[in-house]
Amino acid sequence: MKTAVIKAGGRQFVVHEGDKVVMDRLPLEEGAKTVFSEVLLLDDGKKTELGAPVLAGVSVEATVIKQARHKKIHGVKMKAKKRNVHYFGHKQHYTEVEIGKIVTKAAK
Repeated sequence: MKTAVIKAGGRQFVVHEGDKVVMDRLPLEEGAKTVFSEVLLLDDGKKTELGAPVLAGVSVEATVIKQARHKKIHGVKMKAKKRNVHYFGHKQHYTEVEIGKIVTKAAK
């Protein structure tokens, strides 16, 4: 089983072929295909390649499954001794992608 570490949205994700990954919102429609070209590490079970900082010629293909928002979180900001209380809520956008295949130099 191939394993890769990709960089997307300023974060790093460990992915395998067939995985579903939830990441920060990507500007893509549901059902769209995308390619993550910033692959930092690749492991095929026999050999491990480490990029400095990225591997050339290696990419990860993925399909967008869902664009949605997480559950609402609630919070309170309070100023002591001032009778100032501010309640707030936030719903973060996210994108769920399914990893299709990890393309290496030899597979092209």
